[in-house]
Amino acid sequence: MIIAETIAQVREVIAGVRASGKTIGCVPTMGGLHEGHLSLLRRCRAECDFAVVTIFVNPTQFGPGEDLESYPRTFEADRAACEEIGVDLIFAPSVKEMYGEENLSWVNVEKISSHLCGASRPHFFRGVCTVVAKLFNIVTPDIAYFGQKDAQQLAVIRRMAADLNFFVEIRSCPTVREADGLALSSRNQYLDADQRRQAVCLSRALERARQLVASGETNPGAVIAAMKEIIARESQGRIDYISIVDNELLQPVARIDRPVLIALAVHLGTARLIDNITAAPAKK
Repeated sequence: MIIAETIAQVREVIAGVRASGKTIGCVPTMGGLHEGHLSLLRRCRAECDFAVVTIFVNPTQFGPGEDLESYPRTFEADRAACEEIGVDLIFAPSVKEMYGEENLSWVNVEKISSHLCGASRPHFFRGVCTVVAKLFNIVTPDIAYFGQKDAQQLAVIRRMAADLNFFVEIRSCPTVREADGLALSSRNQYLDADQRRQAVCLSRALERARQLVASGETNPGAVIAAMKEIIARESQGRIDYISIVDNELLQPVARIDRPVLIALAVHLGTARLIDNITAAPAKK
């Protein structure tokens, strides 16, 4: 397994891989790898000839007062996990390597990024899109893998790749959950034991929403109210948002008469947890 810290190193390796006609897969991460990440790595390894993992805690997607400094950095454990899966290349650049002395060019995807997480974290998707665009240009993957847990990020990146004509296929992978339903996240480690117990209310609220939609509820307000009741009853969480949106542009729907994405973000202690679920009305 190759560990590269510079763009030049990656490009040299990728040139050789390209010359041999191999397909290249890429899993962009910020490290702190957990089973959710590893499921992406395994799929990449299974479907591509050459598997690349990027590990970079991207400062431009963090806002003032967010957890940039405390974000999990576990490179040695991440390296060992990648090696066990059979990853071919880890790209782990410094901030200076990725952004130079001053970065003046940014990538924005409008509309899709303005709602949900984009409303409370307006800086977030500009940082995500810019760093992912850079990684696509450096690694030039044939396929890139992202988790459905970050559904808005997935939609934004997919649209960016299409609008800017990146020669890459974006593949989504299912959310990986704990046995009790909590979606895996690097930020789960911020939870103490009581908060961890409470956090299950997110997936319980989402499952209740799916049941309501499947049973014929078409009023988004009624579904959201039922979700809020579960979160209030079972936790001390502070809701950032709960929203029911269409699956393409992620805009709020007035009526649930087609498949939708139901997404939420909840603060528990110092952790901001996100999750989502797809739901569809019963066929008539």
